[in-house]
Amino acid sequence: MADTYTPPVTGTGVKATIQRIGGHLAGMIMPNIGAFIAWGLITALFIPTGWLPNEDLAKLVGPIIGTLLPVLIAYTGGRMVHGQRGAVVGAVAVMGVVVGTESPMFLGAMIIGPLTALILKYVDKFTEERTKAGFEMLVDNFTAGIVGGAMAVVGFYGIGPIVQAVTTAAGNAVEWLITNNLLPIASVLIEPAKVLFLNNAINHGVLSPLGVAEAAETGKSILFMLESNPGPGLGLLLAFLLFGPRAMRPSTPAAMIIHFFGGIHEIYFPYVLMKPRLILAVIAGGAAGVFTFMVTGAGLVATPSPGSIFAYLAVTPKGGWLGSSLGILVATGVTFVVAAVLMGFGRGEKAEPAEAETAETTQKES
Repeated sequence: MADTYTPPVTGTGVKATIQRIGGHLAGMIMPNIGAFIAWGLITALFIPTGWLPNEDLAKLVGPIIGTLLPVLIAYTGGRMVHGQRGAVVGAVAVMGVVVGTESPMFLGAMIIGPLTALILKYVDKFTEERTKAGFEMLVDNFTAGIVGGAMAVVGFYGIGPIVQAVTTAAGNAVEWLITNNLLPIASVLIEPAKVLFLNNAINHGVLSPLGVAEAAETGKSILFMLESNPGPGLGLLLAFLLFGPRAMRPSTPAAMIIHFFGGIHEIYFPYVLMKPRLILAVIAGGAAGVFTFMVTGAGLVATPSPGSIFAYLAVTPKGGWLGSSLGILVATGVTFVVAAVLMGFGRGEKAEPAEAETAETTQKES
């Protein structure tokens, strides 16, 4: 479930609703990270510009990114909604989206998988009380087949083209930013969306398909680096370790390890939500990192999934380590400095223990 991978959300406001949606999106991606890693390694090794070019093994790249990963995402999303039956119909329905479009349909899979499972859930509720004993298996199989097949058609003619249009519009916007050397501005949109747990939808739903198309032409793409850069998160956690609330400081070293080496960026999102003004720090760091990538001509051959330093190194083309490493380092430094300034270098946190002790003494006396 999504709650396994993202912090539990309480409340009923707009922010809580967006967080829950983002958490469910993350829940569809995170269980399949192993498949993303496998695809990234195969891509980095065997494509013509890879470390071990192999024309035959490179044929694996297209089917994995175009079919296997969307099916896994839809399968997982369907299972989150309606168990194994939801998983099966979600996997069937997403094939309509896969076949009906040319781009990798991660975002389409995130939509149609849970939606198909939800429809089947209501259908099962309707037929459960109306099915005579002995006909349960027959009815269950036919309802699943009908719902899955029908939604595959809907995906082919409806959801697929809509998501394709959205992806095309996003691609045009990103292309405009690249053409006008304004790509760092993308961080103004990407970083706030990330901390609302929409990082996987942005990365795998929009940036990755665009990056795949660019990498197919040039051998690498900077678009793989926009959302996945671990530098802003590391810089923020470093600032929290030195200048954040004292109650939070003991948790930051483990969070830094999980984030930077494990690539689980969700671990630092709650730190930003705790002090929303720190969104400015990660925006500044992200933009600085992107600018550094542009200046150094950096790019990756595939999505570094998860976005850890190890994944970055694994999908960095030959001769590109300096640009990638420098962009991460700059993003870390800028985020750290801006976050430290926004937190007043911890001056407000130093008084907390004394205030807590005074409050405790007063409570005991009363």
